[in-house]
Amino acid sequence: MGNLGFGELLLIGAVLLLFFGPSRLPELGKSLGKGIQEFKKASKELTDSVKDEVTSEKK
Repeated sequence: MGNLGFGELLLIGAVLLLFFGPSRLPELGKSLGKGIQEFKKASKELTDSVKDEVTSEKK
C-alpha cells in the first residue's frame, strides 16, 4: 500500500464510515476486492499476450 501508515488507514476508514455508513462498508469492500482481482487478471493476460508475441517474433 505504499507509504500509508496505520494513522492514515484509520483516517480513511473513518471518512468512509461517515460517508457510506456501517451497512454499506462490507458491500464496498467486496466490490473493491472484485475490481482489484479483475484488474490483476487483465494485467496478467496482457503481459502473457505480449510475452507470447515477443517469443513468436524471435523464432
